[in-house]
Amino acid sequence: MSHSLLSAPLNLGLLDPAECVERAERAHRAGDAPLNSVEGFVRQIAGWREYVWQLYWHFGEDYRHRNALRHTAPLPDWFLDLDADAVTANCLSTVLAQVRDTGWTHHIPRLMVLGSRALQDGWDPAAVTDWFHRCFVDGYDWVMLPNVVGMSQYADGGLMTTKPYTSGGAYIHRMSDLCGPCAYRPTDRTGERACPYTAGYWAFLHRHRDRLAANHRMARAVKGLDRLGDLPELLDTTARRGDTPP
Repeated sequence: MSHSLLSAPLNLGLLDPAECVERAERAHRAGDAPLNSVEGFVRQIAGWREYVWQLYWHFGEDYRHRNALRHTAPLPDWFLDLDADAVTANCLSTVLAQVRDTGWTHHIPRLMVLGSRALQDGWDPAAVTDWFHRCFVDGYDWVMLPNVVGMSQYADGGLMTTKPYTSGGAYIHRMSDLCGPCAYRPTDRTGERACPYTAGYWAFLHRHRDRLAANHRMARAVKGLDRLGDLPELLDTTARRGDTPP
């Protein structure tokens, strides 16, 4: 989860995307950067960034009002206030502090830490989009609408992506070093050390089981609910947490 901060000058119009791509290509040809790194970098700037820009205009103005999952919960005060110190989960506390202190964090923490928390807890996608607009220095409308309404909150029902982008703590553990010092364990679904992302993931699947069972990319995960002997306890724990910081 360590990445460059190029999105801020790019989105603010201070840096030309073509210049970044050309510099990366020159670095590869000079033997200063491996092909796999350059390919991934170019694909994000010349591919993903342009894809999001075109989708923004293609989907139109009504897109911002999409709420396919009918999530209506308000954003809790600790999230609205960027109160990272109130949060126990190390990944969420760390990322929230980055936003509080710098007005920025990379796309992956936005999606799999901030957005995933909102999706699992059923927060209103319009309110989540507004929060991203206000809190990020690169939060232009064309950036935030597809990325939050579509990819992060799956509020468009799959127009932009083929599956909801959320996960249990195991993914965060695999992609970062944030779980080691955390009070929670990514493998625990219940109990005092249950990871809120792991418990939240299964609670989310349960809540939208009928819809997601028909999604070929989610069907296997949904079937996994049948193997959880502790599902009632898990659902009770997540329900009782309410707006309490995880």
